[in-house]
Amino acid sequence: MKRLNALLFLSLLALCGFAQTLPAPEGLTVDFLRAPDQAVITNARPGLAWIFPQSGIRQSAYRIMVASSPFLLEEGKADLWDSGKINSKESVNIKYAGAPLEDYSIYWWQVKVWSKGGMESAYSKAQQFNTGSFDRSDIDYPGQSRWIELEADHWVSEDKQCAVFNKIGPVSMVGDRKKLFVDFGRSAIGILEFTATSERSELPVIVHMGERKFKDNEVHKNPGKSNIGYEMVRMKLKKGTHRYTVRIAQREIKGYLHSQKLAPHYPEVMPFRYVEIIGDLTGFTMEELQQGGLFYYFDEDASLFHCSSKNLSAVWDLCKYTQKATPFLGVYADGNRERMPYEADAYIQQMSHFATDREYSISRYTINFLLDHASWPTEWQMHMVLMAWEYYMQTGDVDLLKNRYEDIRRKSLVGLTDDSGLISTRTGKKTREFLNSIDYPGTPEKFRDIVDWPHGASKGKNSGSHRSPMEGGETDGYVFTDYNTVVNAFHNRCLVLMSRIAEAVENREDQAFFTDRAVEHQKIFLSTFFNREKGIFVDGESTGHSSLHANMFPMAFDMVPEEHINSVADFIKSRGMACSVYGAQYLLEALYKAGEAGYALDLMTSEDKRSWLNMIRVGSSMTTEAWDEAYKPNLTWNHAWGSAPANITARKLMGIEPIEPAFKKIRISPQPGYLDHTTIRVPTIRGPVEIDLKTKEDRWEMDISIPGNAEAEVWLPERFSEVIVNGKGKSSAGRIRYSGGNRNMYGLSGGKYKLEAHEN
Repeated sequence: MKRLNALLFLSLLALCGFAQTLPAPEGLTVDFLRAPDQAVITNARPGLAWIFPQSGIRQSAYRIMVASSPFLLEEGKADLWDSGKINSKESVNIKYAGAPLEDYSIYWWQVKVWSKGGMESAYSKAQQFNTGSFDRSDIDYPGQSRWIELEADHWVSEDKQCAVFNKIGPVSMVGDRKKLFVDFGRSAIGILEFTATSERSELPVIVHMGERKFKDNEVHKNPGKSNIGYEMVRMKLKKGTHRYTVRIAQREIKGYLHSQKLAPHYPEVMPFRYVEIIGDLTGFTMEELQQGGLFYYFDEDASLFHCSSKNLSAVWDLCKYTQKATPFLGVYADGNRERMPYEADAYIQQMSHFATDREYSISRYTINFLLDHASWPTEWQMHMVLMAWEYYMQTGDVDLLKNRYEDIRRKSLVGLTDDSGLISTRTGKKTREFLNSIDYPGTPEKFRDIVDWPHGASKGKNSGSHRSPMEGGETDGYVFTDYNTVVNAFHNRCLVLMSRIAEAVENREDQAFFTDRAVEHQKIFLSTFFNREKGIFVDGESTGHSSLHANMFPMAFDMVPEEHINSVADFIKSRGMACSVYGAQYLLEALYKAGEAGYALDLMTSEDKRSWLNMIRVGSSMTTEAWDEAYKPNLTWNHAWGSAPANITARKLMGIEPIEPAFKKIRISPQPGYLDHTTIRVPTIRGPVEIDLKTKEDRWEMDISIPGNAEAEVWLPERFSEVIVNGKGKSSAGRIRYSGGNRNMYGLSGGKYKLEAHEN
């Protein structure tokens, strides 16, 4: 009787509409825009995506509705597209297939989903998106984004999010009758605003704004050769109460190939944390002082990281804030000095941005821009292949690979291959025709190998503020020869990735070509650059000198024969941090590839001058262009290419990386080193991956959260002979060689898990 009553109760619940046990989808995007109402889309068939609810584990079907009014959707109607129930596992890159969209129009869409077990969700909250012009015949380059005024003084970008001013109050103010000193807690690239009530007209004040503090309550007013932010502005207050924006002089940036201009509807901005206001403070009152940070669209809650090392937690916080504060131009650029996108800078910023926020439109735009606007170093061009591949793995957006395939292919620099089988900029292949093919507009002599930056001064010449005052600069004494080890290591990585890109775009001929070429090139590379007697790499074909760079790049790119991993790793460790903040990205990659997690941790938590903690110690709120002014006198304090730890902690320390595009399958392979507790949240297009890891000598305990509609492989060191998941023993699905050791693989679907791994 009780059982019958229970069944009757459940039936009544179903009739009353309570059978919906699956939460509605969230995190909707249109062409990878999380806020498509704050942009315009120029794609007539935009891609739609959503986060499938984790409790449903795996999607079996979806239904999309698109309408010209949100009220139609509320009534269950769709005048543009009702997909009906589509049996499909796909929740990313679903192409719009309804009635033709019109230029400069507003639409709304929503989606409901079904789980593999048959549970049905409610519809998601309707999301608005705006269209722009679908006619792209007048753009200057593929993927160009222009400003559009949606309504009076409301400007947005085409096909990407944009930066807006965020108002931030002071954390402290100290003043007397003649001076007010204000600290906003962190630097932001932006403006200063305040409200002042003056007893008389034309009351003079002097405003000092800067990134650096001098003594206790002063702005550092002498940047020297550096580009650390500082500005002095003289103002006169009007009688009465008024709101003021401190007007900074418009910047004219000259001498760079592709500097970006600030949007004309923005006031000029600068990086500052501290403000010093000097004047007769008895004659006026001041309130509502605000730092207006020009921040690109950023979700603070998308990521988190903390661990048992206070130093590493502080470094990660520094790197995360850098991702929020530096893309103020709507493109990955070098910072506030040149305001120019560089390929290597952009790659590191992209990787760290992916690790800290669920944002992809700025990456797509930057890739499109840089494919047509090359900077000058050889290796920088090849970063475009790396950028395009990583973007694809994050998003599954094969359209970009298809649309720009030939341009990406040329950036592999396969056109520089000579009879040796290697590539070189010194053997006659660097012609004007070749440079035009990669869209490099500068002079041929300026297009050259870089290895690392800055270089030191040439013998007998002044170093200049943009170079290192030390001989050899940040290249560890690298000897440049006709055939460069670092350049060819990058090229081999491009060959490997181009074979995968060719496969993704279904170019079977190129897939075979690049696959074979990568194998052959690696053989030539090893025979030319590897010193088998010493077990390490040399800098080039005609030198016996071995630098850190000649060894860390081949290790980072999986080019070291397994039997020589230890000898190369030992050499890398013997050199310390003998590279720039850019080189540190690849040094850390190399160390984790070699299974040297403890030493990598030592470098990330170091308090030496060459460290991220030194950036914090000298007073910067963001990662700096160089380790210190001692290594590059004209450095900036807002340069995202120094933010490697943000992506290294996610991708290598905690081992969270996509195995299949769009995180359809995820690898989790932690290398915590000597950390005994680590917590991380990494955003993905399908939702966050979250891990809480506690390590002891003989066991690991992991709380793992996998997004819905995704699968994961947890790769654990083979020393763990017993693995328990949610209280039940788990058998290994296979063994793999990874990062200098063997690992056992364990498969997980979307959901939450408590995993315990024990040694014998």
